[in-house]
Amino acid sequence: MLARAEFTVEPFTEGRQGPHVQAAINALAPLSPEIGPFGTSVEGDLDVVLDRAAAGIRAAMEAGATRVAVTMTVTP
Repeated sequence: MLARAEFTVEPFTEGRQGPHVQAAINALAPLSPEIGPFGTSVEGDLDVVLDRAAAGIRAAMEAGATRVAVTMTVTP
């Protein structure tokens, strides 16, 4: 099953990725994150996306994030 996770990591600083955002992005490997102006998304096998999403949330929080919002979408 294919899954897509979209992340918004706060606090948000316009024009740069804080260490909490970079930590989340780094934790998404081996997936290839698409980094947008307000969020980051990844696609892949459901099990891999779920595993990496959990790692991304944990990494962001440990690096100082105050909020992480995640939206998951699956395609059967």
